[in-house]
Amino acid sequence: MLTIRNLSRQFGAKAAVDRASFSLDRAGFIGIIGRSGAGKSTLLRMINRLTDVSSGEISFEGRVVSTLTGAAKRHWQGQCAMIFQQFNLVPRMDVASNVLHGLLNKRSTLAAMFNIWSDADIARALAILDRLGIADQAPKRAEALSGGQQQRVAIARALMQDPKIILADEPIASLDPMNAQVVMDALRRIHEEDGRMVIANLHTLDTARRYCDRVIGMRDGRIVFDGTPDQLTTGVARDIYGADASFSEATTSTALPADRAYAEAMLS
Repeated sequence: MLTIRNLSRQFGAKAAVDRASFSLDRAGFIGIIGRSGAGKSTLLRMINRLTDVSSGEISFEGRVVSTLTGAAKRHWQGQCAMIFQQFNLVPRMDVASNVLHGLLNKRSTLAAMFNIWSDADIARALAILDRLGIADQAPKRAEALSGGQQQRVAIARALMQDPKIILADEPIASLDPMNAQVVMDALRRIHEEDGRMVIANLHTLDTARRYCDRVIGMRDGRIVFDGTPDQLTTGVARDIYGADASFSEATTSTALPADRAYAEAMLS
């Protein structure tokens, strides 16, 4: 389905992503882990085409998408939805309208500007919010919601696109442990129920181990691990996070309670 071949992105003399290659032949739940600055976000932004590729190739279902431009590029971005760490909602806009903005690539600019949506679109947005347990928040401004609720609104907006791939860039990095679990549970459920591919950048190997079918570890722009969660040994963890990695490098304050014990044991 998705093939990344020798993908690189240069920023001046620095390679943020350095000849990354992997292939996904089915719609799995993939976790990409590594320290800050490992290249995780740049990799996802290249897949979505928010960041241009310096060299290499991205293909999906046999079609090269790394060279698309114009309308073809926008169409690809509609199939490949992004969820961001800081939610990227319109704070003063109501929740339902934020979700409906997932259709911007499929509706006219005029309709979006005046917030004109069909009854079917509105009903679908409310159904998605209900699925995520926040339908009662639909008339509220996005800025009035908690961080965990805002991230679920962002997930709902992504689902409005009806994407084949959901890319989640550090979706729980700014959340407390309880909301982090709610968000990760929602992403896992969407993968299982809808059969959508989910690729999530995660700071912690422990969260990846709990939720992901496959884990890719990055260090200094390169892929240094690609395997199953069960293959994340102590040696592998140190390859990903560095020989000097401490417990705090592999688990953050947003780690789920069960995850913290795992990460501590892995790096002890």
